[in-house]
Amino acid sequence: MSTTLQDQHTTTEPAASPSAGSKTPAGALSWQQIRSALPGMVRKLDPRQMWRNPVMFIVWVGAALITVLAIAEPFLGGPSSSGGSAVPAAFTGIIAGWLWLTVLFANLAESVAEGRGKAQAETLRRTKTTTVAHRVREYDPVDDVSAERAATDEVASSDLGLGDVVVITAGDLIPGDGDIIWGIASVDESAITGESAPVIRESGGDRSAVTGGTRVLSDRIVVKITSKPGETFVDRMISLVEGAARQRTPNEIALSILLASLTIIFVLVALTLNPIASYAAAPVSITVLVALLVCLIPTTIGALLSAIGIAGMDRLVQHNVLAMSGRAVEAAGDVTTLLLDKTGTITYGNRRASEFVPIGDADRVELVRAAALSSLADPTPEGTSVVELARDEATDIPEIAPGEIVPFTAQTRMSGLDLPDGRQIRKGAGSAVVSWLESAGQAPGSGVLAEIDDRTGQISRSGGTPLVVAARAADGTGRVLGVIHLKDVVKDGLPQRFAELRSMGIRTVMITGDNPLTAAAIAEEAGVDDFLAEATPEDKLALIRREQDGGNLVAMTGDGTNDAPALAQADVGVAMNSGTSAAKEAGNMVDLDSDPTKLIDVVRIGKQLLITRGALTTFSIANDIAKYFAIIPAMFTGVFPGLAALNIMQLHSPASAVLSAVIFNALIIIILIPLSLRGVRYRPADASTILGRNLLIYGLGGIIAPFVGIKIIDLLVALLPGF
Repeated sequence: MSTTLQDQHTTTEPAASPSAGSKTPAGALSWQQIRSALPGMVRKLDPRQMWRNPVMFIVWVGAALITVLAIAEPFLGGPSSSGGSAVPAAFTGIIAGWLWLTVLFANLAESVAEGRGKAQAETLRRTKTTTVAHRVREYDPVDDVSAERAATDEVASSDLGLGDVVVITAGDLIPGDGDIIWGIASVDESAITGESAPVIRESGGDRSAVTGGTRVLSDRIVVKITSKPGETFVDRMISLVEGAARQRTPNEIALSILLASLTIIFVLVALTLNPIASYAAAPVSITVLVALLVCLIPTTIGALLSAIGIAGMDRLVQHNVLAMSGRAVEAAGDVTTLLLDKTGTITYGNRRASEFVPIGDADRVELVRAAALSSLADPTPEGTSVVELARDEATDIPEIAPGEIVPFTAQTRMSGLDLPDGRQIRKGAGSAVVSWLESAGQAPGSGVLAEIDDRTGQISRSGGTPLVVAARAADGTGRVLGVIHLKDVVKDGLPQRFAELRSMGIRTVMITGDNPLTAAAIAEEAGVDDFLAEATPEDKLALIRREQDGGNLVAMTGDGTNDAPALAQADVGVAMNSGTSAAKEAGNMVDLDSDPTKLIDVVRIGKQLLITRGALTTFSIANDIAKYFAIIPAMFTGVFPGLAALNIMQLHSPASAVLSAVIFNALIIIILIPLSLRGVRYRPADASTILGRNLLIYGLGGIIAPFVGIKIIDLLVALLPGF
């Protein structure tokens, strides 16, 4: 007996996609973001979370220790002198406060980055509604068509299991992820992609996958569920954009180990200072030692490291691409070989008319008009492009075909138009058109035939498709008018983009099913470095393995089940959202817009992530060098007069020097949060050029900034009583 769950059926409006609606600029840091990040910022003070970041955990421990000292000092007779110099009464408490602010600013960076993902996840949660599903009672896998007529039970979408078959009609929400096994329908995917235009999904092809939470707008389809409850595509999107599923990448882990090692080294350095100072009868207080340690360890990059990684995945989401792991984003930045399908990626995917070539003494105007008339009723992109090109040259092309339409058939290999005045026009394969003329006793002369062969051969060798146009008058006389050159048009701007990729050290390979002659012509026009013609799925997989065996990292796109092995083998596999479930499972990224050229943007974002991390690491370490020269001379000049030569900043006092350095150390974190979220501006260049530019900007800038910043802060601190 059927179970009715109408009370559970919901008709909520589609929510915005993770990148749709209101997008916060990548580098912006608004007060609203800060307010929403405050709870997470405070919650992250939990030491069970802090210890995962060794650098900031040391700062947390130091802040806690100095706080205890600040509370105990009034009962111990006030703060002791340091380095032979007296310090103000409130010195320890102020240092403790700024150390806590350093920790909070680090937590703020991560919380703001995570907050963006959580806001996006909230819009996705609105698509997760419990809907009614019409599950087929007895599904026969041998006969998919029978499922369309089989009896169904109404169940909640949450009760559907892997392998269940459901029937979905116009107006229904799709209850779960699956593949269409029967039917074709128009589907509204705006809840996932943010694109309001409906898309066509059908069985038996590479556009059979449907996503739970999207809505069927027309027709009736049968879908086989391919995901378990709680493991749908929307569930994975939520966990990914929230950051809950983000794992640290190998590069991030390696950098964390390096930062932890540097921290240990500076701990040892700080611990050796007190015995040296004590020997000179000027012991250094614990407060100053902790402050010095915090200023010398790489707190800047330690505070921003996690935010940089989260923001990198967020930038992909802004482009409507979901990375299944941070490792995939990093790998995109290291890609050296890019595999690109010709159709839809390099070319528009539909042949377009590019030229009219008259034959013999035929009039060009007559050829253009005849070609347009024969194509007016042709609904294909090729036919439409012929009319468009003709209208660019002639103004008297009608809107509707003025006669009897002759459709294209595989037998005739021609199409055309029979006009009311008895004239006939045909366009099609050269041999078919010539045979049509010969059948009326109007065979072209040997000179015309030779010219036809020459023109069609040239077009074919250039990678195009020739269509011969001929006409017969009412009295039966006929002749060949010329040839239409159809070409697979390369998308605008791609040669320039491929040149940019080449300057980045990335090799581009075009993959196509065309013959080698056509493939070579298109590859040359597009500007790719190499091509693979007459490619099969096995050929793609073999090519990827050869590239990887040669030490290259490979990226590719795909949408079909036959692309799944290659997507799984590639270091970066971008699956189209419109493709099959197998392709989306195999890839480590999913493009919600199903735009194959997005792979180029993915590579740029990956490189920007790596460059941002490297630039801020350089800046952080350079900061430490500058702060060393700022603090140590000011602290010990009174004990060791020889250090006066290094005291180039001439800070007001040892106490103001330490406090100014601590304040700068905290403020520089919050100043750099927008840069870590936005990413360092990326310009295509080779690795050595990028390294040199970053060393100049962030290395030299990291040394100069503390000298300027600490000096300005010291001038303000000197105005405080006691300093």
